[in-house]
Amino acid sequence: MSAELGWSLVLGASLGMGLWMLVSLVPILRRPLLLHRVAPYVLDVSAGARDLVARRRVDPARVLGVVASPVGDRLAPLVHAVLGAPDTIRRRLRQAASDETPEEVRGRQLRWGVLGAVVGTALGVVGAVQGGHAALPAALGLLGAAIGALAVDHLLQRAAKRRLSRISSELPSILEFLSLSLAAGEGLQDALRRVGGAGSSALGRELGGVVADAAAGTSLSSALASLATELDHPGVARSVDQMRGALERGTPLAQTLQAQALDARDAAKRDLLEAAGRKEISMLVPLVFGLLPTTVAFALWPGIHVLQVGF
Repeated sequence: MSAELGWSLVLGASLGMGLWMLVSLVPILRRPLLLHRVAPYVLDVSAGARDLVARRRVDPARVLGVVASPVGDRLAPLVHAVLGAPDTIRRRLRQAASDETPEEVRGRQLRWGVLGAVVGTALGVVGAVQGGHAALPAALGLLGAAIGALAVDHLLQRAAKRRLSRISSELPSILEFLSLSLAAGEGLQDALRRVGGAGSSALGRELGGVVADAAAGTSLSSALASLATELDHPGVARSVDQMRGALERGTPLAQTLQAQALDARDAAKRDLLEAAGRKEISMLVPLVFGLLPTTVAFALWPGIHVLQVGF
């Protein structure tokens, strides 16, 4: 079988499956019969009505899913490892304060993957027409699909890291505010309510959500534990452990939160120094490859020009 015949079979089968799916989704262009409208209300007394309601249209997507399920079961761990497991996506969405669901993220990955595959295949077809390899469209299509799907996961990770870094920068001020409120005689829930209502900080909104959950009937300790688990932030987890200990055992909390605020500021300074150390090499790139060659060129060019003119 030639390559042209093989591609024709693959594309024809894909076109037929797509048309079948589209036709199966077309609504019936007529009013339902009285029999079909009455049948759901007489299921308990009519066997014919039960048979009529039990009839289902043939869903090609379901048939395709059943046929491809063994392959999907084997590829699922690989897909989860590359694109993120549902639990990982759910945690990143919570950290990014996104209203999306893991299913919507998967759908967005699918759309971006299809778009990347179309672009890659088009570029591959152009390259093959100009004399490239016959497998170039398929290779570029797979590469474009992978890049599109991975781009969605990368953007979600960036959003989650950006919000966690913002929470880290807000944590010392929030803890100091809480310690001042507690030292002034307020209870922990009142202090959390005051912090949540002051300003528009990310951590303040999270604490406001904890107070709202507590007002809805959840215990304050459980709401704080859920916050620490969902955010998965080390500083927030340590602070929540201290708050829960104060609620359950009655231990003093104001001085402890003040000490944690100082520790959080020290940790922020250490992170800043580490980031500066990591950026040191990248800061040398424009100096070595941009400024230094320009300086050498300006320094040597007049001398070379004079030598050429003089001799």
